[in-house]
Amino acid sequence: MTDTPFDYSTYDEGRHVNYWRLDPALRAEAERVYPESEFEWATSRLDEFGELVGTTIADNADVIDDNGPELHTYDRDGNVQNVVEYHPAQHENERLTYESGIVADAFDPPSGRNEPLGLVHTLTMQLLLSYVDVGFVCPVSMTAGAALVLRNHDADGELDDYFEALTSRSSDSVIEGAMFLTEQQGGSDVGAVETVAEPVEAAVTGDESPEPVTAESDGGAVQTRTYELTGEKWFCSNIDADGTLALARRPGAPDGTAGLSLFLVPHRRRDGGLNDQLYRRLKDKLGTISVPTGEVEFDGAEAYLVGEPERGFKYMTTMLNWERITNAVGAVGIMGRSLLESKIKAANREAFGNPVEEYPLMKRDLFEMTVDYEAALAFAMEAGKWLDRYERNHDDDDAFRLMRTLTPIAKHRTARMAVDTASYAMEIQGGNGYVSEFVTHRLYRDAQVLPIWEGTSNILALDLLRTFERESAHETLRSHVETLLDSAENPHLEHLADVVSEELEDLSRALATLADASTEYAQHEAKRLADYVFDVVTASLLVANAQREIDTSNDARKVVVAEWFIEQTLLDAPSRGISTGEARPLEYFDAVVKHASLAPEAVSHRNESHETE
Repeated sequence: MTDTPFDYSTYDEGRHVNYWRLDPALRAEAERVYPESEFEWATSRLDEFGELVGTTIADNADVIDDNGPELHTYDRDGNVQNVVEYHPAQHENERLTYESGIVADAFDPPSGRNEPLGLVHTLTMQLLLSYVDVGFVCPVSMTAGAALVLRNHDADGELDDYFEALTSRSSDSVIEGAMFLTEQQGGSDVGAVETVAEPVEAAVTGDESPEPVTAESDGGAVQTRTYELTGEKWFCSNIDADGTLALARRPGAPDGTAGLSLFLVPHRRRDGGLNDQLYRRLKDKLGTISVPTGEVEFDGAEAYLVGEPERGFKYMTTMLNWERITNAVGAVGIMGRSLLESKIKAANREAFGNPVEEYPLMKRDLFEMTVDYEAALAFAMEAGKWLDRYERNHDDDDAFRLMRTLTPIAKHRTARMAVDTASYAMEIQGGNGYVSEFVTHRLYRDAQVLPIWEGTSNILALDLLRTFERESAHETLRSHVETLLDSAENPHLEHLADVVSEELEDLSRALATLADASTEYAQHEAKRLADYVFDVVTASLLVANAQREIDTSNDARKVVVAEWFIEQTLLDAPSRGISTGEARPLEYFDAVVKHASLAPEAVSHRNESHETE
């Protein structure tokens, strides 16, 4: 925090800057969710990465958007080659990003440490990367996700060579991950997968009987580990990855998700030969041009069983939870860049003799965008924190319940917020915002995929219902919110905490109602429930953040952020607030939008007015 406000008029645009240094809200959230010793070590790394992303990687991202990957399925003689051609700028971004430790740091101790950092470190770096290219964040995220799946479920170490390559910090040896789930006939219905997996038999000589390629399982039984996959995958992002995870059904396996096994399907087999699959075409997408997304036909593709058979869907949920949270931090990154571009434009653009940031409507717009950004940031990082804690200790039941509750909500709500924020950022730019030479054009195109990736809003809302039903997560959630609110001891926050506490009671009644309701009614209300939980949890997080900032810096800026969010989401002001005569965005514009310090005394009069209500 600074005593004087940020002067955004000193910047021409939101590039050739250090995104870490220009985002005090992100720095505060990272400090909150990292273990203390890890944050102290990671600060310099995040600062370096924020500079790298804001300069070289940002410039490359624009080049890549105009020169996306091209697929060459066949060579000149008609032979399948499955070559994806990338612009040199993309190779440079990959090298710079992976060598910065974005994946490796979470699995292998970086230089100067005895232990790896947690996954929250990878999430924070991915958020910074999303400021410039959320499309590239997709393969980075899937690389970390595939490594996480192998770490958790490849108990016999059969795939250690792939794990080591996925977590390498060398651009010469690193491979990327991918997740091929979607089939045309099934879509979000993963249980409808039709891809089949046939066990591979070893070569036979003389009179010997063919034997499957095997390995010992945990129970001592011998199981086939190498299979041939046949089938079609319809929406395959990072199509040429060497660490692709795919679901398929073995002969005789039951229908539905209970019969699915998980396989690693490399671009090239272990013997170096091209795998037996056809990259049919790349999708002509609206955005996320940097990640090649296409259709794949497996034609006896060599694949290696991950873990135990028929447990594939359970294993894949490890990656799916991770991907949903990375989708959320990606959305937050787009919001952060959109907000930055908007602040810079409003500070530099003059209309009717003054910078447009000086006009009341624009002050309110930027104020609201800032609060929305910090709300989305707080919730997404909270979800990431609980996933990180669970992955550090799988016996932590509360961490699991909170991770399972917050994850689908984080992905659902932040994705829609990113679309709205990017859209308004285009409007603030004026006609230029609609033109491809300006980054808001790409931010908006990229944001549109976020509500679709890793499950639509309807799928996520149904997942939340299952979590409350199967995991009994409501009591853990309630206790967590109460703990956050109990931290609010400063009188500036007491009223806000009381408002959220009352809303928590109403939320508990809503959960009880849905628990006893028909399945049809519960599903009808599922998205409203997801939004309700987001509002209550986010309000409690913002209250706790405000208390923390008062305690550490004697700064009341976040009190105003919390108050505005709560009043806009949990309270119904008469006459939609128009008759109050209050204009908080005008009164606290510099504090909220430009991150100027705000003395607690500056909001004390609001305390007094609350006491008389």
